[in-house]
Amino acid sequence: MPEGLLNNLYIFVLAMFTGFEVITKVPPLLHTPLMSGSNAISGISVIGALVITAAAAGESTLILVLGVIAVAMGMINVVGGFLVTDRMLQMFKKKETPGQTAKP
Repeated sequence: MPEGLLNNLYIFVLAMFTGFEVITKVPPLLHTPLMSGSNAISGISVIGALVITAAAAGESTLILVLGVIAVAMGMINVVGGFLVTDRMLQMFKKKETPGQTAKP
């Protein structure tokens, strides 16, 4: 196995363990706000996937397919995160009763 691939595999496994430990320590009350904040990270991942996919468009079909999958999965994560954030923010809005008028 090439040395670079082995180093990348070590980093990936360590990142998985670190991520698992961090996520399991988050209380349920903070889960949605933290997920909302992680949309920026997913957006950066989408931009990176777009750049890599565009650079490899003429070189390899496998890289192109994996890049398209990465962009699609990242966009699903971003859109889903924004939908959950919007739903969470709707819970904090004051509900009007049918006979009341809204104050300006």
